[in-house]
Order: sequence, then C-alpha cells, then structure tokens
Amino acid sequence: MADLAAEASAQSGVPIEYVNLSVPDYASILVQGTGMPQELAEALADNSAGAARGAWYTDSGDLERLIGHAATPVREVVAAALVDAQAQQEQRQS
Repeated sequence: MADLAAEASAQSGVPIEYVNLSVPDYASILVQGTGMPQELAEALADNSAGAARGAWYTDSGDLERLIGHAATPVREVVAAALVDAQAQQEQRQS
C-alpha cells in the first residue's frame, strides 16, 4: 500500500502518508467504522497484513490468464482514478 500512496501522491501533487496499522488496530477501525462483526474484521485485517508481507505475490501469470489480459500497472490505475475524480468534481461544480 505504501507504493500506491507514493504513486498517488506523485501524480496528484498532494502529500499522502501511508500508515501501516497493526492487525488489532485495523480490525478495531473496521468494527468501529463499519459495524462489521469482530471476527470478519480480524480476518480481513489479517488478510491485509499477509498481503503486505507478500503472501499474495506470484509471478505465475495466472491472473493474466484468468482475466484475459495483462494486469494494469499501478501508475495507470492511479492516473485513471485521478481523471475520473477530476471529472466528478467538475460535474458537481456545474
């Protein structure tokens, strides 16, 4: 997630700080912020921590075969999201 925050910050020109929360802290925020059941929040927080450790990393090519095209690079996803956000802001202002 730190790489996503860094890319979004670089492209938007807005400083974005990524804070890596502990599993219990993240689970608590999920419960308090959404009313999610504690057990589900703990599972999601643990899953997120595993992803941060690289547990989901693979260079197998399975994702590309499953979705039928190459994965979109983070820089392209961020650029598209910023274009969409700008368009939505302009629409609200008109």
